[in-house]
Amino acid sequence: MKLLTVDDARARMLAEIAPSGAEFVTLAQSIGRVLAEDVAAVRDQPPFAASAMDGWAVRHADTPGSLKIMGESAAGHGFTGALGAGEAVRIFTGAAVPAGADAIVIQENASRAGDQVAVPAVPAGEHLRPDGGDFQAGATLLTRGTRMDPWRLCLAASAGRAEVSVHSRPRLAILSTGEEIVEAPGVPGPFQIYDSGAPALRAMAEGWGAMAFKAEPIRDDLEAVIEAIRSAEADIVVTVGGASVGDHDLVRAAGAALGLSLRVESVAVRPGKPTFFGLLGDGRPMLGLPGNPASAFVCAELFLKPILAAWQGAEGQPRLIQARAGRAFSANGPREHWMRARLSHEAGSLIAEPWPDQDSSLVSVFAGADALLRRQAGAPAVAEGELVEVLPLARA
Repeated sequence: MKLLTVDDARARMLAEIAPSGAEFVTLAQSIGRVLAEDVAAVRDQPPFAASAMDGWAVRHADTPGSLKIMGESAAGHGFTGALGAGEAVRIFTGAAVPAGADAIVIQENASRAGDQVAVPAVPAGEHLRPDGGDFQAGATLLTRGTRMDPWRLCLAASAGRAEVSVHSRPRLAILSTGEEIVEAPGVPGPFQIYDSGAPALRAMAEGWGAMAFKAEPIRDDLEAVIEAIRSAEADIVVTVGGASVGDHDLVRAAGAALGLSLRVESVAVRPGKPTFFGLLGDGRPMLGLPGNPASAFVCAELFLKPILAAWQGAEGQPRLIQARAGRAFSANGPREHWMRARLSHEAGSLIAEPWPDQDSSLVSVFAGADALLRRQAGAPAVAEGELVEVLPLARA
């Protein structure tokens, strides 16, 4: 089988993924979804000059001095008159600044006596938020391809939007194979283990915007695997296990029986070499992940997450950052190695410390990792403290 680099394999996968259609949802339903439209401001924000503090609206030319109090301006209840020479208006944070005023004296610096208030000198614009100071009418606030979060929801709401257009979520089927796995809380036989990879992948996929479901584990029977793939009511099929070429690895054969056209046969990556990708005869993308949980999780980060992002119209490339190696590494072999690592901060530097044991079956190691450290194929030895590339993992 032809081995592709991680970047080439991902590029071939993403070449087959087009953004889905769009639907309007309420802002509350938009969290985690990807915008299918630009969101523009329909008016200035704030729509009027507003006070940044509790205090007094004044004309800076009248300060310092004793000014006559003409009224009050509160949020939602502004002062309707205009401020003249020698006059002041009591004002509260967020309230509209009266016409004629050009500065705010904070209440701690003023002294009121009856209908007069003594104020110190203040410059024009002091503690005043100009109209349109946040954004102006017509400005593009959020662009297509942006994933919504609570802060972006706030921005859309401030622009007067109650709904936004977002890309449809992909339906993802996760099929695990192998006689050796059993679902909890079932009782495993003497040669069985609990299915841990598929439930975790479902949670990952849902966090990445998919509507994912996990089928019951499929026995090692070619017809059973074929039927599970054929009957999966999903836009994308992901299999876990059976991706290699051993006597009991039936997923590729099942895919071939359903017209699978491979775009990626295997990847020069560690862990996860057996990963494959192609299109079934009915056009659905199919991603085959290794059975070892760590291998499956690494390749889900490298391939499944970008596929789901591209399906939803978002950027599909992982974003790597630089850190300093927490220890020395020997030269790397012919396959790209993505090592599970822990991140820490020391003396202002981000440190990446790989776990000593990188065996692909160790779920406990992945549970304790918060990054993947990338070693390029054939990379030379790295001394402690040298810069390395890392992919941070989203951890609560």
